[in-house]
Amino acid sequence: MTAWTRGRVDVEPPLAYERVGLGQSNLTYLVTDAKGARLVLRRPPMGELLASAHDVAREHRILSGLQGSDVPLPVVHGLCEDPAVADRPVLVVSFVDGLVLDERSDAEGLAPAARHAVGLSLVDTLARIHAVDLDRVGLADLASHKPYAARQLKRWSGQWELSRTRDLADLDRLTGRLHEREPEAGEVTLVHGDCHLRNVIIDPDDAQVRAILDWELATLGDPLADLGTALAYWPQAGDPPTMRFDASTVAGFATRTELVQHYAEVSGRDVSAVPFWHGLGLWKLAIILEGVRRRQLDDPRNLTAMGSIPADAVDQLVAAAHVVLDEAV
Repeated sequence: MTAWTRGRVDVEPPLAYERVGLGQSNLTYLVTDAKGARLVLRRPPMGELLASAHDVAREHRILSGLQGSDVPLPVVHGLCEDPAVADRPVLVVSFVDGLVLDERSDAEGLAPAARHAVGLSLVDTLARIHAVDLDRVGLADLASHKPYAARQLKRWSGQWELSRTRDLADLDRLTGRLHEREPEAGEVTLVHGDCHLRNVIIDPDDAQVRAILDWELATLGDPLADLGTALAYWPQAGDPPTMRFDASTVAGFATRTELVQHYAEVSGRDVSAVPFWHGLGLWKLAIILEGVRRRQLDDPRNLTAMGSIPADAVDQLVAAAHVVLDEAV
């Protein structure tokens, strides 16, 4: 891997590799050379993988297409698909300095004004993603242009069947409720698919997003789906934490209502269907966590610093989604 990297980036061996981040899907490593220069390496998790999941080659294509756009991103250095170098494809990008709000303590270190700005900057970043000219960046054929809600329900229902560790009647009932509430198909834009605080690097002073990361779930679809995902990962004061994603519960952070209102203002879009997408975001997150549980049970090397995912973390997300749909009636 060192020789391959040196052929693309000016680094001096030896290279040190350190697993970083609390991500539970693709594995992320901080690579530091002999002079202290840093890069970031991403690769799929260990063990058996679901078909079409953890596709870093697809992530490479998306990031490459967006280079030079106004979407804040790391610089792409290359994709290694040589099995003689690595057992899985490896994506190498630049290191972006800044702050990631992994934990509540990170959020508490921000000034009150910066806390409120974080969510608004996150929404601004989504609006930029949704404004990307797909033809200009070569991503118009990234995915189907068919109705996105139906595609998501089909895809993630299939993922649930492949990765479930148990029966969960409340999730099955939630799937049915989402099918009943599918909104009419709207515009098709680039969708990040996994927008939350742990996937952005922010300026520690003004809390503006310097880079949005982890594009493995990016696709084409309804832009409100991204907002729904962000809301699913955005507990607020009085809510139970979403798998320890509790930074946004710190005093001063924008509420979910403020995020929705800000998105409507900066994008000019109708946000009346957001409750469906919020519920779907929670449903999808529950299925993703069940998949993480499955991979951890199959191969302990996939454990992160957060430890194992408890079954009740999945159950709580399902319950929260039912509440969102109940309140929207």
